[in-house]
Amino acid sequence: MAKDQGFHDFALELLSPFGEVTSRSMFGGWGLFDQEVMFALISGASLYFKVDDTTRATYEAAGSESYGRMPYYEVPGDVLEDPTRLGEWAREAMTVAHSAPKKPPRGMPKKGPKQAPKKSG
Repeated sequence: MAKDQGFHDFALELLSPFGEVTSRSMFGGWGLFDQEVMFALISGASLYFKVDDTTRATYEAAGSESYGRMPYYEVPGDVLEDPTRLGEWAREAMTVAHSAPKKPPRGMPKKGPKQAPKKSG
């Protein structure tokens, strides 16, 4: 799906009252960040918020689709049109994002359980 700069600008304007939201080009669209933590993404003319097991059902009940296999669900149009609800959903997505386990930076080995040294013999 092609990038939609107009929707990107519109989404940032909608989210501006809820914090200092920044964006980075990624996924053929944009990732949206709150304090350097990604809480949303834009693909085409759709905005997706990060979900977890406690928030996913709200999106599914609203008929939202996930963004592939990633933990992001599309924000319904009626929520985009209601600043109060959008604020609630945006803050919830920010909370989910800030609560998610942190991944190590790319190129860093993942820490796993230590293995006992092999016995020589």
